[in-house]
Amino acid sequence: MFYAAGTLMNMALPLAVLLASLMTFGNMGERLEVVAMKSAGIPISKMMLPLAITALLITIFAFWYADKVIPKANLKLRTLIYNVQEQKPALNIESGVFYNGFDDVTIRIGNKKSDNATIEDVLIYDHSRHQGNVTMTYAKSGVMKMTDDERYLLFILKDGYFWDESVNMESQTASKPLNRANFKEQYKRFDLSSFQLKDEDEEFFASSQQAMPLRMLSEKIDTLKVMIQDSKREISRGFINNLYYFSNFVRDVDVLEPKLPLDSLPHLTKSQRSLAYNYAKMNVETVQSSIKFACDDVYYRNLSLYSYQVEYQNKFTFSLACLLFFFIGAPLGSIIRKGGIGIPLVITVAFFTFYFMLTAFGKNMAVTGEMSAFAGVWLSTFILIPICFFLTYKATVDSSLMSADTYHKLYKKWKVKIASLIKSKRK
Repeated sequence: MFYAAGTLMNMALPLAVLLASLMTFGNMGERLEVVAMKSAGIPISKMMLPLAITALLITIFAFWYADKVIPKANLKLRTLIYNVQEQKPALNIESGVFYNGFDDVTIRIGNKKSDNATIEDVLIYDHSRHQGNVTMTYAKSGVMKMTDDERYLLFILKDGYFWDESVNMESQTASKPLNRANFKEQYKRFDLSSFQLKDEDEEFFASSQQAMPLRMLSEKIDTLKVMIQDSKREISRGFINNLYYFSNFVRDVDVLEPKLPLDSLPHLTKSQRSLAYNYAKMNVETVQSSIKFACDDVYYRNLSLYSYQVEYQNKFTFSLACLLFFFIGAPLGSIIRKGGIGIPLVITVAFFTFYFMLTAFGKNMAVTGEMSAFAGVWLSTFILIPICFFLTYKATVDSSLMSADTYHKLYKKWKVKIASLIKSKRK
C-alpha cells in the first residue's frame, strides 16, 4: 500500500493544488476579503503572486518526484507483488491436487480443513534420488503450519507409514530391498528459502518504462530508434537481394540449361515451365514470410518505443498540471466567491475528470501510434492553457462570470431581442 500510494502522487498533487486554490480564494471571496483588497488598490494578480510561487515550487517538486521517486516506487511495487505471488503457492496446497512447488518433493493432501492447518489422507513422494516413486510417506491425518521464523513449512503427520524401495541402477539383477515402517507421529520440514523475497528480482522489472527515470528513458528511446532503423535497412537490403536473385530463377532450375535466358521461358516444355513456376512461387512465399516476420518485429518495436516516449513526456505534463490547476482554481475561486468544501469540491472533480479523460484519450492515441507521443500526452495541457488565461483575465477584470444575476439579465436581453425580431417579421 505504501509503494502504491507513492506511485499515485503525480495525480494527487494537481488535484490537491486545484482544490486548495479553489477553497482559499473562494473563502476570501465569500468573506469579501478580495473586494476589500481590490478597494485598497491591490490587484488580483498581486494577491495570486505568493501562491503562484508556491505552486511553482510544488511543480518543481512534482517533477523531481516523478523522475526520482516514482520509478523506484514502481520497481519496488512490481517486485513485491511478484515475490508475494511466488511465495503464495508454498502455502496454497489444495485438496486432492498434487503439489510440486518444493524441490524433489510432491505432496498430495486428500482433505484440508477450513482452518488451513488440519490435513487428512496425506501422501508425500520423495524424488531426491530421481528414481521415480520409490520413497513415499503416508499419513491418515496431520497438521501443516509455518515455523516461528517462517523459514520452514512443518508437517506433523500422525498414524501413517514410510515406504522406501531402493533401486540399484547399475545392475538389473541386483537385489531391491524394501524398507517399510509405521509411525504414530512424524515431523517433516520443507525449506521455504526459495520462496523468500529476493532483491535480485528487481533486475527483472528494471527495464519497465514505469521504473525508469528520464535519463534511462532517453537512452532506451535512442536505442529503440537505432534498432528500428537497422531492422528497416535489413528489410530493404533483403528485399533487394532476393529480387535480384529470383529474377534469374529459370537458371537455377536443375532440369534447365544453366545459362538459359529468362525470355526463353515461353519456349520451355510444359513440365519445365511448371517446375519453374513452382520454384518461383515457393521462393516468393519464403521471401514474403521473412519480410512479414521482419515487419511484425518492427511494428512491435515501434509500439514499445511509443510506450517509452509516452512515459518520458508524462514526467513533464503531470508536473506542469500543478501550476496550470492553480491558475484555474485561484481565479475561479475569486469569481464564484463560494468557500467551504461543497462547491469547490464539485468543480474540482469536474475539472479533474475532464483533464483525466483528455489525458487518457491522448495517451491511448499516442501508445497505438495514431498520434505522436508529444501531441498525445500534451493534448490535455494545450487545452488547459487557454482556459487558464481566460479565467485569469476574467478574475483580473472582476468579471461576474459565475453570477446567476448576470445570466438572468443576459436571458432577459436576448428574450427581448428575439421577441422584437419575431414581431418585425410578422409586420
